[in-house]
Amino acid sequence: MTGILLSLLGSTFGGGASLNVDYLVVAGGGGGGYPAGGGGGAGGYRTNAALSVTSGTAYTVTVGAGGAGGVNPAAAGTGGDSVFSTITSTGGGGGGSSGVPPTSGGSGGGAGNDGTSISGAAASPSGQGNAGGNNNSGNPYPCGGGGGAGAVGGTGSGSQSGAGGAGSASSITGTSVTRAGGGGGASTAQGAVAGAGGAGGGGDGQTSSVAAQQGTANTGGGGGGGRNAPGGVGATGGSGIVILKYPDTYTISNPGGGLTYSTSTAGGYKITTFTNGTGNVQWN
Repeated sequence: MTGILLSLLGSTFGGGASLNVDYLVVAGGGGGGYPAGGGGGAGGYRTNAALSVTSGTAYTVTVGAGGAGGVNPAAAGTGGDSVFSTITSTGGGGGGSSGVPPTSGGSGGGAGNDGTSISGAAASPSGQGNAGGNNNSGNPYPCGGGGGAGAVGGTGSGSQSGAGGAGSASSITGTSVTRAGGGGGASTAQGAVAGAGGAGGGGDGQTSSVAAQQGTANTGGGGGGGRNAPGGVGATGGSGIVILKYPDTYTISNPGGGLTYSTSTAGGYKITTFTNGTGNVQWN
């Protein structure tokens, strides 16, 4: 009886109600390497249903930026982390290049090529994506593709640089959308053919006539690797995204601002999509 009374008093005098929130949290993709660059790894991908939150309580949301493409001789940048409450998705790893190894991340960056055997970087922490692809040290020196949320990055083989690993699909918005594909490895002046970006926003590697492609914004796709020739450069990874689904009896707000977002309603739920920034949200 005492416990019931205390519960009622808490509800009456400001105790927040609990609600369940489904989430998709995708981090920013890693940049592509340069020169002879591997593809950038996709941003970490985390999704689940029914995370319990309390109305009137502030929760952090951050949308991670894409990592910068490699500019010789610096390493490609890792993507920025995306966050909702206690859930953090790790930014994608940067693609490697001639003399610079790829870096780990939500998905690992693909290996570049300097004529030695180099492995793609690991997905770290595990469970958010996949490793990047290895290179092949033989002439014409193909590069590795960046890892994707749904598959490892392609390994360079023969005259073909690795494709980016495929992303993963989510229907949290009511429509199935694939995100977090890895970036493709670059072509090389010795004759290796560029790898395609992975499904879900991964950028294509640079060819002899077309620049490396950036990861698609708000997918967490990895950037394509840059070619080892004049005018080459690694491409920037795509920014991440945070999507929250919750009962339509609640309204979300962003006290203090800092976030770019939109909300739709369908089937008794609201779906709020955050595409930029960092700040706090709460439900009322």
